[in-house]
This record gives sequence, C-alpha cells and structure tokens, in this order.
Amino acid sequence: MQAKQIKSALLMGALVHFYALTGISHAQSADATKLYHRGLAATCANCHGTDGKGVVDGGMPLINQLSSEQMLTQLKAFKSGAREGTIMPQLAKGYSDEQLEIIANQLGKK
Repeated sequence: MQAKQIKSALLMGALVHFYALTGISHAQSADATKLYHRGLAATCANCHGTDGKGVVDGGMPLINQLSSEQMLTQLKAFKSGAREGTIMPQLAKGYSDEQLEIIANQLGKK
C-alpha cells in the first residue's frame, strides 16, 4: 500500500470511530436527560403519589388529571405567591421555571 492510501485508510477509520463515539455519547446524553426529567417529577411522589395518582387517604390533591399546561399554571402560581398553600409555595420556589415546566410535562396529561 502506498503512503497516501494508508493515510486515507487511517483517516477513514478515525472518522468512523469518531462518529460511532459521538452516537454513543448522544444516546447516553439523551438517557441522562430522561433520567433527570423523571427524577424531577419523582420529587412530587412523596405527597402526590407515583405519577401524581395520589396516595390512599393521603389528603393531597390528585394531580394526574391535570394537563401539563394546567399543572404548570398551578406550579407557577404557588411559586409567585398568587396561590396559597401549606408547603407547595415553599417547594415551588426551590425550582427554576424550567424545572417546573419539566415537572409539568412529565406528570401532566398529554
């Protein structure tokens, strides 16, 4: 093989390897994002049950019937103080608006 062909083959191999790693990295990144979103939504489970379905005799509102938009509106109202509550205003203030949107999208009806 000539030196030029060897360089071309090595370059092609490096590019294939690079694109393969990029694809794996992208897949891992997407998985990490999904896990982060699910983790944020899971913070609501102690009071509102898994996926917002409620806790039997828990005394907390069932939130699984709200649309994502309705849920986000309520979360922002708690955060701003427009809606009163015992613990929700304090909890909502601990999240960024982006995090509240993620939670609403994860738990709200699509």
